[in-house]
Amino acid sequence: MLTTDMASSYIANGKVDAKWCDKCGTLILGDSCTCKTEPRTFTVNSPGDIRPVSSDGYSLITGLFERHFGTSKPLDKKMIFLNKIPGEDRSDEIIAHGSVIGVLRFDIETNEYSLEIRQGGAELFSEYATKNIVRFGNMSGHLKGKTIPGENIRECIGDFDAGDPVLLFKNGGKIGAGTALVSSKDVLSSEKSIKIKDLNSPSDILISPNSDRSRFVSANRKHLQSIERKASSEIAEFIKGKKEPVTASFSGGKDSLAALGVLLNVVKRPELLFINTGLEFPETIDYVKKFSEESGLKLHVADAGNAFWENVDTFGPPAKDFRWCCKVCKLGPITDLISKRYPKGTITIEGNRMLESFARSKIGFVSKNPFVPNQTNLNPVREWSSAEVWGFIWMKNLLYNPLYERDYERIGCYLCASCLSSEWRKTGELHPDLYSKWEKHLEKYSEDRNLPKEYAEMGFWRWKVLPPKMIRIAEERELTFKPSKSNDPDMKILKGASSCAAGGFSMEAVITVPRNRDFSSVEDALRTVGDVKYSDEFEIALVKTKTGTAKLFGGGQVSVVCKEKKDAEILFERSVKALLRAQMCTSCGICAKKCKKHAITIKNGLHVDAKKCIHCGKCESSCMVSHYYDKII
Repeated sequence: MLTTDMASSYIANGKVDAKWCDKCGTLILGDSCTCKTEPRTFTVNSPGDIRPVSSDGYSLITGLFERHFGTSKPLDKKMIFLNKIPGEDRSDEIIAHGSVIGVLRFDIETNEYSLEIRQGGAELFSEYATKNIVRFGNMSGHLKGKTIPGENIRECIGDFDAGDPVLLFKNGGKIGAGTALVSSKDVLSSEKSIKIKDLNSPSDILISPNSDRSRFVSANRKHLQSIERKASSEIAEFIKGKKEPVTASFSGGKDSLAALGVLLNVVKRPELLFINTGLEFPETIDYVKKFSEESGLKLHVADAGNAFWENVDTFGPPAKDFRWCCKVCKLGPITDLISKRYPKGTITIEGNRMLESFARSKIGFVSKNPFVPNQTNLNPVREWSSAEVWGFIWMKNLLYNPLYERDYERIGCYLCASCLSSEWRKTGELHPDLYSKWEKHLEKYSEDRNLPKEYAEMGFWRWKVLPPKMIRIAEERELTFKPSKSNDPDMKILKGASSCAAGGFSMEAVITVPRNRDFSSVEDALRTVGDVKYSDEFEIALVKTKTGTAKLFGGGQVSVVCKEKKDAEILFERSVKALLRAQMCTSCGICAKKCKKHAITIKNGLHVDAKKCIHCGKCESSCMVSHYYDKII
């Protein structure tokens, strides 16, 4: 089976098996096809979260084949699927006729899509292609990965550029796929003209009949009904005898829709929870409202308002490894909504899937978000693949977000750091006003800090710590992304935990943090650490704990003294976090709801009742500012 077996352990590398019915011309999700024909096995790159192509995606792929080979005839009226693989941005294996026929990539440097042809694609198009054809001979041995010198080329058909895909025909009947290393005009004179990717004798690739989404559903109906029954039974078993109301997290995405579709088999009228982050696509807002109205299900909206734009100057652009926006725009509003609407708690069905990411690969049926009290989450589609989700949606004829047909793989905030650059380009086409607003903000952010223009243009803002692929691009272009000037939070350690005259260990540092509130707010935040004394005249806060003392000054100086080195390091970090919390609090209110002693109130920042606070640290662990301490400083 393509999904459940793989989902039990997320595979980062390697190959996995998938199945195809040559009679129905479509992907098979279970062990067999409804038509009783024995499915044929083929391999794809892991983890194998295969998905059907969208309307715009189909046009994109067929357009690339037409551009490079003069035709898309072998793909006309056929089912095409995509399988995400590692790459700098969008990278998808293209699956048709039960074979990986090529790879679709988006190049963040050129801002263009490219096509890599594979052996299956070369054989499929060998009889139809009218251009990008190279015939060669006088080469023997194992040729995969080698280059063809111009003197060995017998014929070159069509005009192509360096980097374009080409079909290879070798004397002796072998067919393969290659990449041009030079343009067609230079191919005969170059010592290295074409790189061979694949080259084999024709395998008589099986040609699938015309097929569509209805055939895909029909072929997999029994399997889809089976996983639907299993997911429904899990929900029914869990909520049996429970008093909490059952709700559905409805983001406007396909996975939450599938989870809701399963829930409707068990609970007829669940209430929907939608978080309007203030960064939603207009299509998503309209879709969620329309779905609620047409289904007759009550919709509760947790509205973040303008929270993102009110905080982005303080925290800077969010990043894949610095998602402060989720705490401010999602967790804060939904925590507030649940505490008001469901004070005794709620059981919420969500669309989390194991194959979405490594972080979710071990998610169970029941989960808890430590930042959202009073909510128990159920994940009934956790083991489903993307293809199973779409098959279920089409089988149940569920209304889905129209953005998916525009070739978005996942739908969330329109400027999300985790979205692909290819999707950001699509957003620029659909909503130039939203696109321009964020691009202008990034440009100003870059200019204020003397960062290179590529910070915004090539999406380097998406990471606080660059991954290897972006480090390579930065090194090739000799780019550095350390701000030369800014008012961003900063910390200079004057002295690490070391022996001091007091007979213990001390630490000292100077913290630069935006003064968003009066320094007296630090007194409140430090109360969660220990007993505090504060001098308003001299702007000095002194906190005492069982292990030592810390002094914080209005000028940003922090001084800690403890008997043990480890204690000094812990107290230092907690004190700095308190300083950051005081000045950078977003008033999301999560910490107040986590405090079982009701010691915290939120009004232009956090306020702590010293008589109630027991210094347990739970509010600190739930705070976005504390959570991203290492990214902020």
